[in-house]
Amino acid sequence: MKILVINAGSSSLKFQLFDMENENVIAKGNCEKIGLEGSFIGYKTKGDKKEINVKLDNHTTAIKKVFEILTNREDGVITSLNEISAVGHRFVQGGWLFDKSVLINEKVLKDLEQLVDLSPLHAHANMAGVKGCLSVIPNVPQVIVFDTSFHATMPPKAYMYGIKYEDYEKYHVRKYGFHGTSHRFVVNEVAKLLKKDVSQVKAITVHVGNGSSITAIKNGKSVDTTMGLTPLEGLIMGTRSGDLDPTVVSYLADKKKLSAGEVVNYLNKQCGMMGISGVSSDMREINSAIENGNERAKLALDMLCYRVKKYIGAYLAVLNGVDAIVFTGGIGENQENLRELALENMDYCGIEIDKDKNNNLPRGTIEEISTPNSKIKVYRIPTNEELLIARDTKELIREIKNNLIQ
Repeated sequence: MKILVINAGSSSLKFQLFDMENENVIAKGNCEKIGLEGSFIGYKTKGDKKEINVKLDNHTTAIKKVFEILTNREDGVITSLNEISAVGHRFVQGGWLFDKSVLINEKVLKDLEQLVDLSPLHAHANMAGVKGCLSVIPNVPQVIVFDTSFHATMPPKAYMYGIKYEDYEKYHVRKYGFHGTSHRFVVNEVAKLLKKDVSQVKAITVHVGNGSSITAIKNGKSVDTTMGLTPLEGLIMGTRSGDLDPTVVSYLADKKKLSAGEVVNYLNKQCGMMGISGVSSDMREINSAIENGNERAKLALDMLCYRVKKYIGAYLAVLNGVDAIVFTGGIGENQENLRELALENMDYCGIEIDKDKNNNLPRGTIEEISTPNSKIKVYRIPTNEELLIARDTKELIREIKNNLIQ
């Protein structure tokens, strides 16, 4: 069974083609600058990396070009589109309507329209990827895997905000959480390491990248997470502010002569690590600035690590202790000083990391970085959201086929 995974952004479209017999990636790539000047596709098939400049007017055009790459004589890895058994799509927001992955049909597409207001930029982009695939291969089963569905198990005391209950009911204002595919992937991986069924695992998963979130997991299920109604809540991120007093919005709107929407855009795109450091949202550039004595860059890192530590402490209390803490995401996986600073001075709860090992991890491997004496295991586990989407798609297609047979 071959499954294509699509992750559509506002002007990009990432793809991976999996052979699910062994879960190997047989092709992958990214369509960039869709609808803009200078559009191109970078991809890897048959072990070779290539880049082509090509006009990509919209997501449908991009998907057609992807299918041409997958099937052409020179670079192709399949002889025809008939070899694709199903397509799995990443969809950021499932809102109050979807608590698990679903097979796409007319009702699902109509229901998704109700969720656009919760995540307009992501929803339009995700839908463009779905409609593009449906227009090219309409008879191939297609599945949507939601970032939010893993967090649908949060109890009301965790997902509710302190607003009037009637407004929660009318406008669906609540915490939804994101990065669910990443958190679900790594908790399943840590269950294997602990030699436990995932239903018996308590863990804190720390996904730190340009977007970041931490999740408290009990019995394999999300019971709280740092992102909220949108991905703006929680940790300081690449360009997102994270938690702040809500009155900051009206205060800045008044001082900067901006609308509320413009302030929210500012908090999403001009703040966070970039806004604090004045250097970049890229941690590699921030680290370089720190090495050169840039105090604002150091402050940005200190603030991020402090907030990671604070949420870990809160979730240790929520869960009454955990089996493991897991770092993942581009920064969580690759930045040793973040892991060390976030966990230092936490020996009171039995966390002890092996600093030498933490500082010398090979890239891309699953590693334990806690000492034998640590009461809580600490791991670095690379995430693989695309593989989880492919697995969900495979299982859902099989379930449907089995039900039809019965």
